[in-house]
Parts: sequence; structure tokens; C-alpha cells
Amino acid sequence: MKYTVDEWVFEKNPDMLFGIIVGEGLQNTETSKEDSEVLKKSEQHLREKIKAENIKTTPCILRYRDALSNVDINPNKYMNSVEAMSKRVIKGSDLPRINALVDLCNAISLKHVISLGGHDLRDIESDLEVRKSVDGDVFLPFGETEFEVVPAGEVVFTSGDKVQTRQWLWRQSELGKLTLDSQNIIFQLVGFSGEGEADFRAAMADVEAMVINRFQGKATAFTVDKNKNSIEF
Repeated sequence: MKYTVDEWVFEKNPDMLFGIIVGEGLQNTETSKEDSEVLKKSEQHLREKIKAENIKTTPCILRYRDALSNVDINPNKYMNSVEAMSKRVIKGSDLPRINALVDLCNAISLKHVISLGGHDLRDIESDLEVRKSVDGDVFLPFGETEFEVVPAGEVVFTSGDKVQTRQWLWRQSELGKLTLDSQNIIFQLVGFSGEGEADFRAAMADVEAMVINRFQGKATAFTVDKNKNSIEF
């Protein structure tokens, strides 16, 4: 299977980095007390790192807002997932506990302020792409059973004509949802070179360690950037 980022995305955001980690044979569980504590520590760390009045202007969040604007996505209307999650936590709310895999991914995302999504490969039937949508692309909203039509020209993360995430980093599909039965996962991290690269690399390492040590799986990691916009796994 291939994972490809359209060259146009890098023309608009040349410092963008995409981290792909393929996890195989994971053994997911309900969230343990220890898992919940890991997420709690990330929530507390984020509140100490970013003040509520500075969410939109702190560099680690601003990079995503600028990247979305560069591909004609309004970052206020379609707030990227890491900003939306961070905003909720910084304003005092704890994230809901869902299952160990989801919660520990959220912990890594908050710890490094990195966009991180996991997608169950049992729902992935075609090559994966970050590209502009075309006529015929569809999206299954979270918790729904009927697909909706995606207008052409929207930046999406997609498997064939089935969109996995709308407005690039905004809303994930019901397809690929991580459940207790999820075993084979593709994790997609989106970060930046330059000042943001250390956080990106640290988050990649944390995801690999999580797959191997917490879920007894196998991890294979790739990086996609302007010099190599496609990988196979």
C-alpha cells in the first residue's frame, strides 16, 4: 500500500513533515489507571506550557493555523484537531477516556503539541493520499451510517474515494475508528521541520515505543517530506 502527499501541499508548506508509523499486532485494552495518569500528566503539562489567552499565537499552534491558511482552509472555522483538543484542556476540561490506544495517542499529541491520528487498517482498502478532493469522494461522519458527499477542491486525507479526514486536519471519519478490537493501525503525525522538528521526532519515538512496549506490537516508521512525497508499506 502507498501513502502519498500531493506535491502541491509541499509547494504551499515546504516545511511540512508527515510521520507514518505502521503498527501491527497491537493488543488494545480498556484504559488502565496508569494509562489515565499518563494522559493526566500531559494535560497538566500543556496547561503549564500554554495560557488560554495565547492559544492561537503560541508557535506550536500557530504553525498549524498558518499551514491550513496556506491551503485555503479557514483555521477558525475548521480548527485542526490538536488545537481543538489543546483548547479544551487549557480551558480546564479533561479529555474523555475512551480506550488505552486512543488515550495514549492523545497523551502524546498533547505532550508534544503534535497532530496525531490513528486509523484502523481493516477499514483501509485503497492507497492513502493527502490531496485535494475530487468529484466522487465521500465521507462517513463519526457515529453515522450514511456517507456524505465531499465537494471537490477540499484538502483531505483519503483512502481511494473514502475520505479519512476532512479539511485536512479537522474531522476524522467513522471509518478507521480505533476500538478495542483494533490490531493493525496506521498512525499519521503531521509536524514541521526547523524549530518544530524536535517535537515531531520525539512524538514519533513515543508512538513507536507505545506500540512496542504498551501494546506488544511491531512498529515500522517512515517520514514523508518535500524531498520524498510517497512511501510504500
